[in-house]
Amino acid sequence: MLFVLVHIGDANIDILRSAYLHVIGDETRWPAMMDLFASAKVDWSAAAFFQADREGLVRDAEAQRRLAALVRKLHEDRLLIKNGEFFNREGLRLSLDVMKPH
Repeated sequence: MLFVLVHIGDANIDILRSAYLHVIGDETRWPAMMDLFASAKVDWSAAAFFQADREGLVRDAEAQRRLAALVRKLHEDRLLIKNGEFFNREGLRLSLDVMKPH
């Protein structure tokens, strides 16, 4: 699993930290994720999760390459967050919509 911690502003999303982790099984508890995110030592407001691979686990080197590619793409287009699972600090699912100019 690849994840990205972000800060949501009034009209922007800033990428703060990113990492990958290996998940075995289909359930990860939000409190455990909060403990992991606390080690990032940043003021994050949401987390986006992406599958590293549809087939299952990947080796560390491959996960690092895929994470680097994901972060590069997210810097170019924040709307790619829609391709993942997006949650706020409380673990509630978020959706991302394009803001239209007034």
